[in-house]
Amino acid sequence: MNLQKISIDDRQLQRSAEIAKALGHPARIAILKILAERTSCFCGDITEILPLAQSTVSQHLKALKNAGLIKGEVEGVKTCYCLNPDGIRELQTVLSELSAQLVRTCC
Repeated sequence: MNLQKISIDDRQLQRSAEIAKALGHPARIAILKILAERTSCFCGDITEILPLAQSTVSQHLKALKNAGLIKGEVEGVKTCYCLNPDGIRELQTVLSELSAQLVRTCC
């Protein structure tokens, strides 16, 4: 069997890993679900829903924002968060392509 070498420095692989890392905590998935149910949300709103400290929620929001899955717009002294449609489409593409490849080659 002749296997093709893959560079882990490949930009697409790196980006897929960034997205996967952002999804690597249950609180972040919960935050995405909360934002999917609402058009926008403040950190304090999320803190009322999740059993986490405000500082912890802020850290999770930052990770999701850095991965491009959510956007944050400053409104006064607060930041209003919402899903980033481009990031969510990219997430869908990454997961769809990976799962299709895995299913296609699975025993």
